[in-house]
Amino acid sequence: MTDPIAATDSRRELAEDEPSLGTGEGFLRSRPVMRLEDVSVSFAGRAAVRGVTFDIHEKEVTALIGPSGSGKTTLLRVLNRMHDEVRTASVTGKVLLGDTDIHSSAVDPTLLRSRVGMVFQQPNPFPSTSIYENAVAGLRFNGVQKRSLLDEAAESALVAAALWDSVRDRLKVPASMLSGGEQQRLCIARALAVEPEVLLMDEPTSALDPVATKLIEQLLGELKDRVTIVIVTHNMQQAARVSDRCAFLLMAADKAGELIEHGETAKLFSDPTDSRTLDYVNGRFG
Repeated sequence: MTDPIAATDSRRELAEDEPSLGTGEGFLRSRPVMRLEDVSVSFAGRAAVRGVTFDIHEKEVTALIGPSGSGKTTLLRVLNRMHDEVRTASVTGKVLLGDTDIHSSAVDPTLLRSRVGMVFQQPNPFPSTSIYENAVAGLRFNGVQKRSLLDEAAESALVAAALWDSVRDRLKVPASMLSGGEQQRLCIARALAVEPEVLLMDEPTSALDPVATKLIEQLLGELKDRVTIVIVTHNMQQAARVSDRCAFLLMAADKAGELIEHGETAKLFSDPTDSRTLDYVNGRFG
């Protein structure tokens, strides 16, 4: 059986073979890239997220917001099957990438992660490996060996991550020589090099200083024309600044995270449909 999330061994082939996602012109006309349908997650039988349904739209930033323990990161990790690595985890419901159910047995989770990349809370470049090799690590993993393709991908990804100008003359330097903010941008470049459709970001600025945080936030606005972004953040000001839509999760009585509402960020912050959302975004709890 052909894997519906099959990878390719060159970036050009990848671009040619992937189904079109549309133009995404106009906020209200942007089409869903991913759909969550009644998604629930439990660990050792204990519910962590329950019954979440909403769409993630292309060329937008969607922020997952809510108090600690409401299931934001747990839900984020569903989107590229990170919970496959947790023996006690159980995921029910459906997550569609295009028309493909990502939890289908026909989908290789490793190849899925080439299309749905991940940037973690703490910068995690390979510290003893060069900046260049960090940038192309995903491509090498997917079998790309041609130097010209790797060079092209490294430059394109580092440019997109606003890092090229500062590292172009020291690509052979170990990634550990970069500042924290530069390391996080290198991680973003590494994810971008395989040309994912969706980029997941789990509190990507929480370990950074205000200057580095501002650079990452500016970068998100530039990147969303290239890749759909889903970000977890505890910072309401950040969510308001960087996202087009928000999904607000709240812990229910049984300590499972539930989706309270999902919608355009401007409306959710100014005129939400649920009073709990207004209380949360205005800092009355959480």
